[in-house]
Amino acid sequence: MTPSTAERPQMPIEDFEELASVAPEHVRLEFVDGRLRTKDPLSVEDFEELERRAPETVRLEYVNGKLEVKAMPDGNHREIFMWLLRQCMQQRPDLNLVPESGVKAEAYRKGRARTDGSLAPVGHYKGHGEWSDPDGTLMTVEITSRDRDTNRRDRIDKPVGYGAAEIPVYLLIDRDNNTVVVFSEPKDGRYQQSRSYPWGSVVELPAPVGITLNTEELKNYAD
Repeated sequence: MTPSTAERPQMPIEDFEELASVAPEHVRLEFVDGRLRTKDPLSVEDFEELERRAPETVRLEYVNGKLEVKAMPDGNHREIFMWLLRQCMQQRPDLNLVPESGVKAEAYRKGRARTDGSLAPVGHYKGHGEWSDPDGTLMTVEITSRDRDTNRRDRIDKPVGYGAAEIPVYLLIDRDNNTVVVFSEPKDGRYQQSRSYPWGSVVELPAPVGITLNTEELKNYAD
């Protein structure tokens, strides 16, 4: 991360003030050194209530027992998602890549992650609420953002959370390192395989996904 990214606050102070004003009475928030924090331990139930009340400009997650703010996607982030969506639709029309999908992650479904994309059979999420059980999700996708917490969140905490939830594949498109990282074979609460490919490579996503990604186009979105 560049120094400017490391110093960037998670959210504007105006968004924090709006979030704090609608928080449940027993959820006490603070904004310290540009980071959103809770003064007391936060339960999953408290998080879900807070998330329901949050303004549209604030995307919240509950990862590794901590309240997190997920950065809003920029233009290159959105273009990368659409590139991936097109490849999934062309090769696996029986599957949907659903954007902004909430999933119950980590051991015992105690985490709440908002994926950049979740791949599942067409119709799988019918009738689901805001946070879906991971069963039936074939792959989760994260595209790194230009925010101070992307290293810990996307490269460390998310592989642990998705692996513990036994989601077969976690695809990380890393814009800082210009790589595609494929985590697979979850067992005993963690992914057994992790392979990194530079942009421009041909990447085979393992079963049950079975999609081949030609990542040459990603070079257009290097920044």
